[in-house]
Amino acid sequence: MATPTLNISPLTPALQHKAIAELNEVPERLAVDIAAFREWLLRQPHLKCRTSDQFLVSFLRDCKFSLEKAKQKLDLYYTLRTAMPDLNQHSFVNDQRLRVIIRLGVTLYLPLPLMEDGPCLVLMRPGKYDPNKFNMTEILRARFILQDIFLISSDNLIVGGFMQIGDFEDFSMAHFFQISPSLMKRFSLYVEEGMPVSIKGSHFFNTGAVFEKMFAAIKLVMPAKMVERLQVHTTFESLCEAVPIKYLPKEYGGENSSIEEIVARTEQLILEYREYVLEEKYYGVDEKLRVGGGASNTAALLRLEGTFRKLDVD
Repeated sequence: MATPTLNISPLTPALQHKAIAELNEVPERLAVDIAAFREWLLRQPHLKCRTSDQFLVSFLRDCKFSLEKAKQKLDLYYTLRTAMPDLNQHSFVNDQRLRVIIRLGVTLYLPLPLMEDGPCLVLMRPGKYDPNKFNMTEILRARFILQDIFLISSDNLIVGGFMQIGDFEDFSMAHFFQISPSLMKRFSLYVEEGMPVSIKGSHFFNTGAVFEKMFAAIKLVMPAKMVERLQVHTTFESLCEAVPIKYLPKEYGGENSSIEEIVARTEQLILEYREYVLEEKYYGVDEKLRVGGGASNTAALLRLEGTFRKLDVD
């Protein structure tokens, strides 16, 4: 019997070697592995999700081709997204406010990864939006959309993982107080546990005098593994020891395109993947149909009231 043709972007030699050596990928078995995953998925009445080869292989690679772990990850991915309707609003792709946020360069997926087979680099600049005009929920909605696009279009993101770089220049208490404990807990849990991507580290710099107190508050609600991988740099030189300067945008003295070029590329990607993003409204979890009865306890886990104004960060 002929091997089915898979609709998957071919990996570069370096990424293919990494997938085989570190993710347990067996190219000759890929079609069989994806078919088994899809067969299980179609038998789950509570799950309605994408079934494309490219989408499913992302979960298999993230779970090192353990089918049982991939099943759990995919279920959690959509369970968390369903539990976050304020962030998971893909109609936002049609909103002109999204275009403005993109042009501000708040979240930038840099063109070149950290080495050929290394992680995708994501530069976050949360101080670059006016908190009197936008709120953090909108900023995270934009990031949701970008994540969806890069999950399907970036092999480095799936095979190599991603590394966050946070430039907190101009980040103020007005920005910080837009981040409720519930918002931060839900989003960080989704990034850490729900996304089929490995986080290789987070590096924050330009943090300013008040950041230590703010970071102390954020750590209270972030997953422990995410906190452990987060490093705050007191100098730009320290950052460049973790992320060589050539991998940063030109505005930082690097060679990884200019922010203007990255923004233009991002806007083009949003146009190219607009229909794909809008399709997400059809997918999610219906807990009433979950086999065995009883809803997932994820919703209870995500409940956290109040704002950081009420937390003792002294």
